[in-house]
Amino acid sequence: MTLKLLVAAALIGTSGAAIAQSTTSTNAPPPPTPPRIATQPPVAASDMQAVLDQLPMLGAKPIETLTPVKARIQPSAADAAHAVMRQKGLSTAPDPAVTTQDLPYGSDPMQFARIYKPAAATGAPMPVVVYYHGGGWVIADVNTYDAAPRLLAKQLNAIVVSVEYRHAPEFKFPAQHDDAFAAYRWVLQNAQSWGGDTSKIALAGESAGGNLAVATAIYARDNNLTKPVHILSVYPIANSSMDLPSRKDSANAKPLNTAMLKWFGNYYTSSMADMQDPRLNLVGANLRGLPPTTIVNAQIDPLRSDGETLAAAMKSAGDKVEQRTFPGVTHEMFGMGAVVRGAYDTNQYAIGRLKAAFGIRN
Repeated sequence: MTLKLLVAAALIGTSGAAIAQSTTSTNAPPPPTPPRIATQPPVAASDMQAVLDQLPMLGAKPIETLTPVKARIQPSAADAAHAVMRQKGLSTAPDPAVTTQDLPYGSDPMQFARIYKPAAATGAPMPVVVYYHGGGWVIADVNTYDAAPRLLAKQLNAIVVSVEYRHAPEFKFPAQHDDAFAAYRWVLQNAQSWGGDTSKIALAGESAGGNLAVATAIYARDNNLTKPVHILSVYPIANSSMDLPSRKDSANAKPLNTAMLKWFGNYYTSSMADMQDPRLNLVGANLRGLPPTTIVNAQIDPLRSDGETLAAAMKSAGDKVEQRTFPGVTHEMFGMGAVVRGAYDTNQYAIGRLKAAFGIRN
């Protein structure tokens, strides 16, 4: 998960001053870096820190100092996890127990989905998970975020549809949300032909994708589409306030810091008003009548408070929601279960919640 630096939270740094949004050029210069906050983040668990230590060794530079085109070729957190796996003698090859196929859902080359399917699947209809990757809607893709959908397909014996979408700044808000909604409609129309059971469909996502999962559930409710049976939202972008506790205590966290949120917002949005749009600022959306939801957060993450406040808002709206913040881990950890125990525990928790939603007893 390459610093799935989520944007919505855009949070424009710490000054509260308005910033000028970028042009649509991938070479548009980064916004001014906000004044540095001296706060040191909580200490990461040793296995989590071992992954973080790999980023500078791989040559990663601070995302907030780069243009989008340069940020997209940076080593990612997933690359760092793979480096640790190799050190431990673990294979980084894709698990052959899951097969993949890429199919288009729109006319743009970036409007496609990768369909993960258990290689040993029988003829029985399988649950379906529509998954949205992170990257702040600016960087990363389905390749960067391969670990989580592959694991979910294997552990749930389910079809997982990992949605690629158009990126900012070439395509600004709400292009990515429009793509997420279109992909959900497309999955409903086609999943049966892949062996899927659309009466057992869930939405999932990480970071920016965690936002898209919830926003898509709202879209499905408002457009009388098949309602997902569950939402799994992993460290989502959900609250555009600049004063949340995690913006400060994890301002200098890695691989995502608070300055990166400003960076993503600069490239993703067209105006300051976009930051308050309920598709981005989910805590201000109409959240009533949404499916049971699981929200997962990492302790050392400027987006931690997003998930915590989203859970509170959903409970106030009458939704069934369970939120957990896992200690000692950082943003991007969800795909690192092979080498980070806290990530493994998070995976097992999330998989257990989805199994219960699908009625899987083993």
